[in-house]
Amino acid sequence: MPTGRPSIPRRLAALLVPLALGACANPRAETALAARDLLVGMPTETLLSCAGVPERTATVDNVDFFTYESSSTVAYPYSGAGFVTARRWYPGWGYGLAAPVGGYDVYSQACEATFTLRDGRVERVVYSGQSSQCYAIVANCLAPAS
Repeated sequence: MPTGRPSIPRRLAALLVPLALGACANPRAETALAARDLLVGMPTETLLSCAGVPERTATVDNVDFFTYESSSTVAYPYSGAGFVTARRWYPGWGYGLAAPVGGYDVYSQACEATFTLRDGRVERVVYSGQSSQCYAIVANCLAPAS
């Protein structure tokens, strides 16, 4: 018979869900997202000294755009059983629908960060890709920005 109060499992779940979501947080991604605001106002010279030379630059109406790229690929040994029907990379097999076990799971991440500079200072930072990979672009600039 319901008493109008949540059962103990429901109350426990209500407490554990926020904890579980917090455990999934990625500090590198959070830092990269915060850096978008922290780097506003940084002089062009400081940006170039901490982030390096950009892959691409453009100038439109006296506004400069510096674009940086970062990517990484990591392979983990796959330890499943039987045949794999998921899209996985296997040395000598490539991508396939069914491949024997014993290969690797390959994960790639990429980020493209575009800095908008007006009057010699960062005005805006925009990311395209995974925020955790964007950290590699802005990490060296966080100390000068503080």
